[in-house]
Amino acid sequence: MELAERARVGEPPEPGGRPEPGPRGFLPQKEIVYNKLLPYAERLDAESDLQLAQIKCNLGRAVQLQELWPGGLFWTRKLSTYIRLYGRKFSKEDHVLFIKLLYELVSIPKLEISMMQGFARLLINLLKKKELLSRDDLELPWRPLYDMVERILYSKTEHLGLNWFPNSVENILKTLVKSCRPYFPADATAEMLEEWRPLMCPFDVTMQKAITYFEIFLPTSLPPELHHKGFKLWFDELIGLWVSVQNLPQWEGQLVNLFARLATDNIGYIDWDPYVPKIFTRILRSLNLPVGSSQVLVPRFLTNAYDIGHAVIWITAMMGGPSKLVQKHLAGLFNSITSFYHPSNNGRWLNKLMKLLQRLPNSVVRRLHRERYKKPSWLTPVPDSHKLTDQDVTDFVQCIIQPVLLAMFSKTGSLEAAQALQNLALMRPELVIPPVLERTYPALETLTEPHQLTATLSCVIGVARSLVSGGRWFPEGPTHMLPLLMRALPGVDPNDFSKCMITFQFIATFSTLVPLVDCSSVLQERNDLTEVERELCSATAEFEDFVLQFMDRCFGLIESSTLEQTREETETEKMTHLESLVELGLSSTFSTILTQCSKEIFMVALQKVFNFSTSHIFETRVAGRMVADMCRAAVKCCPEESLKLFVPHCCSVITQLTMNDDVLNDEELDKELLWNLQLLSEITRVDGRKLLLYREQLVNILQRTLHLTCKQGYTLSCNLLHHLLRSTTLIYPTEYCSVPGGFDKPPSEYFPIKDWGKPGDLWNLGIQWHVPSLEEVSFAFYLLDSFLQPELIKLQHCGDGKLEMSRDDILQSLTIVHNCLIGSGNLLPPLKGEPVTNLVPSMVSLEETKLYTGLEYDLSRENHREAIAAVIRKLLNHILDNSEDDTKSLFLIIKIIGDLLQFQGSHKHEFDSRWKSFNLVKKSMENRLHGKKQHIRALLIDRVMLQHELRTLTVEGCEYKKIHQDMIRDLLRLSTSSYSQVRNKAQQTFFAALGAYNFCCRDIIPLVLEFLRPDRQDVTQQQFKGALYCLLGNHSGVCLANLHDWDCIVQTWPAIVSSGLSQAMSLEKPSIVRLFDDLAEKIHRQYETIGLDFTIPKSCVEIAELLQQSKNPSMNQILLSPEKIKEGIKRQQEKNADALRNYENLVDTLLDGVEQRNLPWKFEHIGIGLLSLLLRDDRVLPLRAIRFFVENLNHDAIVVRKMAISAVAGILKQLKRTHKKLTINPCEISGYPKPTQIIAGDRPDNHWLHYDSKTLPRTKKEWESSCFVEKTHWGYYTWPKNMVVYAGVEEQPKLGRSREDMTEAEQIVFDHFSDPKFVEQLITFLSLEDRKGKDKFNPRRFCLFKGIFRNFDDAFLPVLKPHLERLVADSHESTQRCVAEIIAGLIRGSKHWTFEKVEKLWELLCPLLRTALSNITVETYNDWGACIATSCESRDPRKLHWLFELLLESPLSGEGGSFVDACRLYVLQGGLAQQEWRVPELLHRLLKYLEPKLTQVYKNVRERIGSVLTYIFMIDVSLPNTAPTTSPHVPEFTARILEKLKPLMDVDEEIQNHVMEENGIGEEDERTQGIKLLKTILKWLMASAGRSFSTAVTEQLQLLPLFFKIAPVENDNSYDELKRDAKLCLSLMSQGLLYPHQVPLVLQVLKQTARSSSWHARYTILTYLQTMVFYNLFIFLNNEDAVKDIRWLVISLLEDEQLEVREMAATTLSGLLQCNFLTMDSPMQIHFEQLCKTKLPKKRKRDPGSVGDTIPSAELVKRHAGVLGLGACVLSSPYDVPTWMPQLLMNLSAHLNDPQPIEMTVKKTLSNFRRTHHDNWQEHKQQFTDDQLLVLTDLLVSPCYYA
Repeated sequence: MELAERARVGEPPEPGGRPEPGPRGFLPQKEIVYNKLLPYAERLDAESDLQLAQIKCNLGRAVQLQELWPGGLFWTRKLSTYIRLYGRKFSKEDHVLFIKLLYELVSIPKLEISMMQGFARLLINLLKKKELLSRDDLELPWRPLYDMVERILYSKTEHLGLNWFPNSVENILKTLVKSCRPYFPADATAEMLEEWRPLMCPFDVTMQKAITYFEIFLPTSLPPELHHKGFKLWFDELIGLWVSVQNLPQWEGQLVNLFARLATDNIGYIDWDPYVPKIFTRILRSLNLPVGSSQVLVPRFLTNAYDIGHAVIWITAMMGGPSKLVQKHLAGLFNSITSFYHPSNNGRWLNKLMKLLQRLPNSVVRRLHRERYKKPSWLTPVPDSHKLTDQDVTDFVQCIIQPVLLAMFSKTGSLEAAQALQNLALMRPELVIPPVLERTYPALETLTEPHQLTATLSCVIGVARSLVSGGRWFPEGPTHMLPLLMRALPGVDPNDFSKCMITFQFIATFSTLVPLVDCSSVLQERNDLTEVERELCSATAEFEDFVLQFMDRCFGLIESSTLEQTREETETEKMTHLESLVELGLSSTFSTILTQCSKEIFMVALQKVFNFSTSHIFETRVAGRMVADMCRAAVKCCPEESLKLFVPHCCSVITQLTMNDDVLNDEELDKELLWNLQLLSEITRVDGRKLLLYREQLVNILQRTLHLTCKQGYTLSCNLLHHLLRSTTLIYPTEYCSVPGGFDKPPSEYFPIKDWGKPGDLWNLGIQWHVPSLEEVSFAFYLLDSFLQPELIKLQHCGDGKLEMSRDDILQSLTIVHNCLIGSGNLLPPLKGEPVTNLVPSMVSLEETKLYTGLEYDLSRENHREAIAAVIRKLLNHILDNSEDDTKSLFLIIKIIGDLLQFQGSHKHEFDSRWKSFNLVKKSMENRLHGKKQHIRALLIDRVMLQHELRTLTVEGCEYKKIHQDMIRDLLRLSTSSYSQVRNKAQQTFFAALGAYNFCCRDIIPLVLEFLRPDRQDVTQQQFKGALYCLLGNHSGVCLANLHDWDCIVQTWPAIVSSGLSQAMSLEKPSIVRLFDDLAEKIHRQYETIGLDFTIPKSCVEIAELLQQSKNPSMNQILLSPEKIKEGIKRQQEKNADALRNYENLVDTLLDGVEQRNLPWKFEHIGIGLLSLLLRDDRVLPLRAIRFFVENLNHDAIVVRKMAISAVAGILKQLKRTHKKLTINPCEISGYPKPTQIIAGDRPDNHWLHYDSKTLPRTKKEWESSCFVEKTHWGYYTWPKNMVVYAGVEEQPKLGRSREDMTEAEQIVFDHFSDPKFVEQLITFLSLEDRKGKDKFNPRRFCLFKGIFRNFDDAFLPVLKPHLERLVADSHESTQRCVAEIIAGLIRGSKHWTFEKVEKLWELLCPLLRTALSNITVETYNDWGACIATSCESRDPRKLHWLFELLLESPLSGEGGSFVDACRLYVLQGGLAQQEWRVPELLHRLLKYLEPKLTQVYKNVRERIGSVLTYIFMIDVSLPNTAPTTSPHVPEFTARILEKLKPLMDVDEEIQNHVMEENGIGEEDERTQGIKLLKTILKWLMASAGRSFSTAVTEQLQLLPLFFKIAPVENDNSYDELKRDAKLCLSLMSQGLLYPHQVPLVLQVLKQTARSSSWHARYTILTYLQTMVFYNLFIFLNNEDAVKDIRWLVISLLEDEQLEVREMAATTLSGLLQCNFLTMDSPMQIHFEQLCKTKLPKKRKRDPGSVGDTIPSAELVKRHAGVLGLGACVLSSPYDVPTWMPQLLMNLSAHLNDPQPIEMTVKKTLSNFRRTHHDNWQEHKQQFTDDQLLVLTDLLVSPCYYA
């Protein structure tokens, strides 16, 4: 059965029919379909089967032979390449085996990190298409991944420099978990919850960790029958937590990401309705939009805001379903934020809003695709009840279209709007496209606003496909196309670059979609056409006109950009960047148009182009290139007709002009000759078959012009040669028309209008390939023989020294050689030769893969590639020896060498940019709704071509042969030659070559290092620099200095250090100094810990055996014999031993290097830096290095000391002895049973962890019988399954050892630190200042001391004690810091000391700390805070009872003045905050102590107390399932405070701050006390706004009326502290998140205050209300009574007697109307109109001397209220004119002559209306009648306006 017939039946088959699992024996999982469209497709199955068999066999062998490297890595890389070339073209069984093998490999615990990343990337790729493998096919355990994430992302040793991880590792691990997640077993969820719930202590960093783990690990795609084992176990718990947390801690955003994923995976299985108002309120808050007049943002709201992408996914997943609640809220959301999208608004929030617009439609389209078009797979389908209906889609599009249309003209550009429109038009073209066109037509007419044009055009490009294809929803769409095209033509404008480019893109987009065929004749022939089709037919008659006008425009553009016009004949004869972009735009647009033309239109266009190009003579740099491009485009479309015109013409002109032989030697050639050469060289870039007719003429021209003397001339001639060769030897498609077969059929058979906007059909693409015929190939060889051979012979002689050639001649010959090479790269087989052996031993074959790319090499002919190679190498040596300054020739030689090595027909960078632009075009025109690769045909052809090029460029794992070795060495020689430009170009080629051949770096490194050897006398500075650059590498390729391999580093690192003694090295040259800096920096940045242990576990080997035995396809290789496997294991053990030897060797050599005499300091530092990279957590550093670092703690240079401090801290960690742990049962200790359900917080069973002064361990016996739990979070939420604590003292490593008991390494440290001189010197250095004023408490130094006291307990205390006492007494900043670091280290290091030692320690420390706290200064209080906080971190508070009792002695003694008091509080707070929930008793004691002292006079103490109060009440949280805490409670405290503030609450007059800042003698009155107290309370509320988890709203409400009274109204900063604080506090409180049950309480307070006698209070309510409503929008909207109350409140305040209050009420009302919180309904309008009609009392004639009454009459107030109300309505829609607006404006204008303040209000309203509607007045005018317009114009420019 023919393909064409099969295609009609049901689903279209794959191209070439579905492969039956017959002869090949397996059904591929998913292939890359484009491979089947290649011209040599039939050969690919055999090729891929062979490769797959090799991969399976060799990967299996490598793993069984324990050879991770090179075998394992080599073949996993091959597997990645295989997937890139063929897709997942293997059977399901193999797929599962590959995944299991890689999963085992990735999770080898000791695996080197770079290998782990390589395996992980491949594993992610294998798991990417999850529909290919269901949960039944594959199950993966979750624990190995968890262990890996814990080990790497939460590494305990990384901060000590014992592990170096790359930056990318975090993303790779998270993606890996994400890819494996669908395959976790069903019980995984329960296990994960059990594992991570105990971490959920909201005051601790572990909370963040727990939620991160939940977010990345919890599986959400389980099938419905397993939901009870999946999300139902945790959903209520986590959503409860999310709903109740108020102040946006960092993990809240991560919960959102988790819920978004849960919602998407389980649409229809979760009822979100109860949470919808809360969700939308939080999303709206997360946009951080500015509201109200004076808003202060809480900084963490900015940093921790939700990720918009996830919020969008969540919204999309909740849409649909029966309740429609989400759509209602979404409409509300957009209504409330639409005005922010107006182009006149700008701010840092704008990016988020734009992202929201761009992502939402995209996400909805994806959901529709999933529900309606996606192939069903094993993933849970959406139940029918919850699928999006057509009505849902319409509602969605309607709610979002308004903001999108506003965003078109945004300041950030129209990209997001265009992407949104593209997706919206797929869903509802009839709603989306008309308004876009309404904006586009006027923009095309306007000349004054080019921005409008670019914005609208880019949006129309987005909707182009939906517009042109019309369809049933929008059949009139296509009729807009021609008018748009014709009007866009003026955009081709030489004076406006961006306009020009967007116009090109616009025209190209439309012409790609539509065949430009004149169908007007069809009207006579057929009478079965619809109305729209008839209209289109008659319109298509304009196509020809359009094409010709477009060409005229282009000619105009070209003539205005010739070189003579744009700049003088200067050096810059190249095109500028902009010109080259225009050139690209012009040529691609023109070629698109011609491709899509009918034959008739094409012939007219061709004639026109021909006439233009032959009647002018262009310069060849700018205009010439553009015209030649246009001609090339024409010739490409119809080669036969076009070549007939062009070739004879150009040939005859050139022949005539070169008749005279003198021309050949002219330096400057005739312009006409150059132009014709350029034209001819461009038009030969066409289908090679068509060129053969003209071969004699063309060869003739080449013979005449290749040897012109003029460089411009022979370069153009070489281009001609290059293009001739390319056209005849490459494989490429010859046409890109949008319909296969073109349009040249009579209208009776073919009706083009049916093809408007039609996608290409993948199954019948009908690509016309150009595959070189025998004739073409022999013509190409003829050209090579004629033109390449003679040059090679000349160059050969020149290289031998037999022939003298001038530089120009050499350059000319090289140019010809280079053009021949890049023209025929496809024909010439790669270089042959002996492989370089013994670089790397391997037991697996490491062969290169040969890909067939469409040509059989003709091996009977000589290989020109090898001939060129031989000649060029000889010539290169000749030039370098005799005339090294001939740089131009050297540049060309470098190019030739690069192409000899790598060029097979296309260059990598060209391919990359084409791949990029292909993806851009694809994105801009794709149809995400239907999917299934429905791209336009040209794009699909392009993709197949890219697939072909990808194959030609795939040169991975090439064998490294002798000839490559020679050429790379030549490149190295060039890279170290005398001229910097030559070096630079050679190095780039050198790096590219290094990346291509296996293991060649090992061969080259010694040669590079030769130049750095200190004992060589003959190295020049240039060679030295060149060698360093070769080590450094470029930003993307290999860095020789830092290959992740012991064998290489062992050579390079010591060489870099020793090069400091080379005589070519001079530190006077800044360039060399910079190079060494870069090298050191790059090594530090890229270094990752290199493995020492390459063992492969047994589980891995078992899977590898299965893989090797797997059939279909397989190689008939025998299984491995036991001897082989034994040998493999032996080799692997040797490799481990080698690695270790290399490691120790490297450390030794580096130490030798650093200790050389005369080594410049810079190199010493570099060497020490490299040494510090070699610390590891699995081996202790060699003794010599330990001694070196310890001694360097006292080095003269601070840089070295810093490195030594870090290193010794790391070494002490390596030397740490392990402490024994045991499992306990917490319930036995407490004597209470385990809680049955989850209750967090203070429970009877975790009470024993609390600090209790009655049961503190004060004796040895009590101490040893106590069970200490160091980590703060254990037991707060739940107990871990296996609770581990440290065993008793007698089971721990011995303390108080003598020197003999220690290991050698420990003895080194011991000796130095017992030496008083050493310690004295160390302390002196540590107490020096580093950077004045910038120094802080240094965690590195703290780690050093902690390690010292942990490993050697109190051995060094006697030596240190006198120093500590001396330092504490010295109040200098740096000495205090030093002692703080040591004390923190002491306290933390004493974790495992015995009771006696600890007690002695505190006897020493307590007096020291007392002294320190009394000597505290501005500079040092931060350091002491850090010291105490660090000391208490992760420590059982009962162990530190000495410290806490000391700190609580008397924090506010007042002796040292206010400052010392504040500092003591700060230090105390640091300690208590670390202890979180375990010290309720101390918090109570502190609160009791502080309460009487709240009326502090000093501001700094007040602020500190506020902050301390925040921490005291932090533990009182209202989170779900949390027991009431035993720590202090806010309500009780607030009640006591309110009692004291009573005197202030009762008075009505303004509260002035009349307390002077000094302690008056005697008892002050209650009011003054109250004001002082209030100031402190304000500080507390402000401090807790951003920190605590939940806001105690009920308590704060009681204070609100007071704040309303105090807060100032005007924006004036000269107010005293009290008023400023009140204002700030109100601003922060109004932004707080409210729970629904708190809404009535707040409104109650507001209503009560609205009756207050202070107008300040009434005014402030309104500002508070604005922010509060917006920040809790949907929570209010969800409560009808609340909405009514607010409406009543605002409208009644409109009639306030105080003018300011009335105006504020109007502003508030207009804001509430604008965000659609209130609606403009008729009762409201009638109410205002009634008020407006209030009669004013008659004015009395006054006596000239009498004073007018100042109190306005009640009538005036009412009338003013009405006018203000109407004004608010007008201003509430600043960017459009609703139907009610014109009448309101008329009503308002009637009041222009009313008394003040009414007149002023009306004027303001009108001028504001004018300001906001001015931009779009043309369209807004339509809403008014003529009479109204007259009145309005009158008003807006009336004399009173200027009065």
